[in-house]
Amino acid sequence: MNDTARARFITLEGIEGAGKSTIAAFIEAWLQQRQLPVCRTREPGGTPMAERLRELVLQPGTEPMPELAETLLMFAARAIHLANLIRPALARGQWVICDRFTDATRAYQGGGRGVDATLIEQLACAVHADLSPDCTVLLDLPVAAGLARARRRAAADRFEQERSAFFERVRTRYLQLAAQEPRRFRVVDAGAPLAQVQQRVAAILQEQTGFAA
Repeated sequence: MNDTARARFITLEGIEGAGKSTIAAFIEAWLQQRQLPVCRTREPGGTPMAERLRELVLQPGTEPMPELAETLLMFAARAIHLANLIRPALARGQWVICDRFTDATRAYQGGGRGVDATLIEQLACAVHADLSPDCTVLLDLPVAAGLARARRRAAADRFEQERSAFFERVRTRYLQLAAQEPRRFRVVDAGAPLAQVQQRVAAILQEQTGFAA
């Protein structure tokens, strides 16, 4: 195997309707076609216990969810996910493709909810100080376009029920994060036709793996 093709941790980020699940499947297939072992997962969730926490965070209910509680649940699910799935997969030499990770907390709870950024970084340090994504693909598109896509799907979860202004704050924070870490982030125009998005992502994968198209 090409040395540049060592197992990497790749995350996908973006607002609702950005196409993360579709692109995660594309990345998985692209890597598998090149005989690279892959583990595809998502956050919050990824393991049975973390998926139960996902339900608490996403399902609408009559009892309000405080912003701090939401943030803590995200990191609780992440700690379980890392210990029981992500770290073991990387140790086995598998490429890990994760639909959302801590950047989502920075954008949604930090940018969207207004949770203190310093607290989020303290929690991130406590949960995974020694592990950061090798590459983060930010699928970016205007909020109106993303929400229009998302609302064609099944019943909206707690986040999808938020107003446009919330997602504008989330998108702004994502773009700020990408500007702060240009070596890790790759911003992709998710409003382009799917074939073009896949072509751009394939170029990113070629860079990460050393394999040709």
